[in-house]
Amino acid sequence: MSTSTTAPTDVTPEATAVREAAQRAAAAAPGVRAAGGPAIDAALRTAAGLLRERSDDLLAANAADVEAAKRNGMAQGLLDRLRLSPERLADMATQLEVLADTPEPPLQREVRTLPTGERVFERRVPVGVIGAVFEARPNVTVDVASQVLKARSAAVLRTGSAALGSATALVELVIAPALARHGVPEAAVQLVPTPGHAGAEALVGLPDLVPLVVVRGSGEVTRKLSTLGAAAGTRVLAHADGGGVLYLDASSDEADVTRLVTDSTDRLGVCNRLNLLLIDRPAYDRLWPVAERALAERRITPSLPPHDHRLGHEWALDSGAEAHVTVAQVDGPVDAATTAARETSGLAATVCATDEAAATAFIDAYTGTGVFWNATTRLLDGYKLLGLPETGINVDHTPGPRGPVTYVDLSLRQFVVLPPA
Repeated sequence: MSTSTTAPTDVTPEATAVREAAQRAAAAAPGVRAAGGPAIDAALRTAAGLLRERSDDLLAANAADVEAAKRNGMAQGLLDRLRLSPERLADMATQLEVLADTPEPPLQREVRTLPTGERVFERRVPVGVIGAVFEARPNVTVDVASQVLKARSAAVLRTGSAALGSATALVELVIAPALARHGVPEAAVQLVPTPGHAGAEALVGLPDLVPLVVVRGSGEVTRKLSTLGAAAGTRVLAHADGGGVLYLDASSDEADVTRLVTDSTDRLGVCNRLNLLLIDRPAYDRLWPVAERALAERRITPSLPPHDHRLGHEWALDSGAEAHVTVAQVDGPVDAATTAARETSGLAATVCATDEAAATAFIDAYTGTGVFWNATTRLLDGYKLLGLPETGINVDHTPGPRGPVTYVDLSLRQFVVLPPA
């Protein structure tokens, strides 16, 4: 895949739109870096105010997206992700204010002094332009844009077609005017105006303009984008698969079982919901009826053995069948942890136990991104876990940012060597 900044004559309209957006963002990036932290934080606070002041217009744009999605047969779980409400707008505004008030880590830290006296420092420098591909979730438009700006870079955003009207309203009515008010280039946040897979594929193929792309979503499309990005030389932080696991140990308290099942299924269209329920074999007859009642209260159907699907099948992505949880028996905490890591993406797993030794064995054996003891996997979220909005959740099994990715992870490491003091 070519990395030239000169567009070929036979590219698709989507690819042309992406390249033009990337070029505008690249031109704005130096202005973002020059504006500095106080200006960026002030713009984020102004954006929070505009979310509240212009909520009627934003909700109207979103209502049009939702109605169109309903006519096109979108499943309930996906509609839940698409829909904005006054409460969700208020949460978005609060998160912007929290981000603006978050003290930044030092720009530079001293590493060591060499035997010859020179001083070694490690410094954070902006990426320049960061891309993002995400599903039809309007709030992600603001989450990602704010994180990228806080990291002193410009953004190129590509969302699903169902949310394009909502995302456009958020950029034009909230983000752009907030930036302009505080001397930050309005062009620093670009929204690709043409949906479709061709645009997403084009975005991960421009390492000269957009060297880092955060890819949110799930399934084969996201994995394909990761592969295309790797072939082009683009660093892709991909959130391809989710699915939370809950292991009920033989030592589980029944009240904890009810609480964890209930708390883990408050929303079915999200990646960190309860997806796979594992029960310690000796305690199955005692604990399964408790879990079954909690699932029934949520109107969730259990998928019991023998399964006609893999254990880690992600119900949140199964349109029309989101209200399912897979149930299986395991032989103790180590078997549960290895099963969770083997059968799922490794996003998050919870052990329900009163026995500390059993909980520790599960925690030590689980290799996924987040592991919890008597706490719901729904906590694996940047805002809930770290107090910051996130760009996505990275479940890579290689070194690099893992778990909820925030602005701190969206910088480059630079070494600086200075003369002896």
